[in-house]
Amino acid sequence: MINRFTDSAGREPVSQTDRRVRKSKQALKETLIALMREREFKEISITDLVRGADLNRGTFYKHYRDTEQLLAETVEDAMIDLIASFREPYLRADPFVLKELTAPGIKIFEHVHRHAAFYTLIVESQALPGLADRICGVIKELSLHDLEASDDNPRIDRELYAGYQAYAIWGMILAWIKGGYAHSPDYMAGQLLEYIRSRPAEVVYRTGGFKSGGEEG
Repeated sequence: MINRFTDSAGREPVSQTDRRVRKSKQALKETLIALMREREFKEISITDLVRGADLNRGTFYKHYRDTEQLLAETVEDAMIDLIASFREPYLRADPFVLKELTAPGIKIFEHVHRHAAFYTLIVESQALPGLADRICGVIKELSLHDLEASDDNPRIDRELYAGYQAYAIWGMILAWIKGGYAHSPDYMAGQLLEYIRSRPAEVVYRTGGFKSGGEEG
């Protein structure tokens, strides 16, 4: 009998296999983050991980060499999603007109909410030292690389200003996390938009050097 998940040769379609792989890897990552809130990373064993994720050791080794590789991929996944979320408002806009930005177009708080356990771990423990600075560094580099205001004040150091903006956004995220995510991502986006609108309404950013593939034009 052929079911809807197999072809005539009894093979599973790649898409179904991919979904199973993603589900297994996500379960391991979520278990890792949960365990890191309870104990030091070096004390977490593969047995702990597969038991918590309801998987077997063979499944773990099919995807990861060791717990260090799992942690590295967990962090990298979050960074990739952070970059995509930050770029979302101006991804297809050139020029990017600041006064046309809307709260629904701001996706960074949705990103944080999707990875709430990960961000809470950063803020409430010492399990991932230096990662907050790395996040701010990513935001700073995106601002410097992707966006250039058409009316830049030549007396302002762009690198310092980008750092100021990055840590201001992180400050909002930090307060949100410490407040137990009391506000919705939409509310946080709306608040950020209000802060942004305190700048001159005519600000326009040139994004000609940015393409969706991350290449410079």
